Amino acid sequence: MRGGITHVVGIPDNVSGPLFDEVALHTVIRLVTVTREGEAFAVASGLWLGGASPIVVIQNTGLLESGDAIRGTAQRMGAPVPFIVTGRGYEKMARASVTADQPLTRELLTRVDVDSAALLTEPTLDAWGIPFSRCQSGDDPVDSISHLLDSTERLGVPAALLLTRNLD
Repeated sequence: MRGGITHVVGIPDNVSGPLFDEVALHTVIRLVTVTREGEAFAVASGLWLGGASPIVVIQNTGLLESGDAIRGTAQRMGAPVPFIVTGRGYEKMARASVTADQPLTRELLTRVDVDSAALLTEPTLDAWGIPFSRCQSGDDPVDSISHLLDSTERLGVPAALLLTRNLD
């Protein structure tokens, strides 16, 4: 799979929009936009079954919506679909001096200065048994995506890259 991505499947957001714009102009990689994030995993799994090498790109709020599609399709089929999850709320969390490893208390989940999507992303990936890595400020997105593709191929299961930085 490494370097052989055939399709980018997902829904653009503020962070991934530039990536979707570039893929739309690409002569080899096909862009497939979907209406719901869970749909992206079903489409990507079907593409994989047909011999393609897709990657899913969604926001963390969409990841939370995708649980059954990931479980019932990609994981159940054993489809090694890599996916990039853009991390809405991580900057807000940092400004509030909150870290992802803090206990998920009622007080923390209801704070107006913290976006609970960021708080729930990593525990959700852990709970679903999805290996993931992070691409944060200072990390090279190209290297991080290359690592994602390598690890997904090596593990033979869906794996994620949590992108908490902008792509500019």
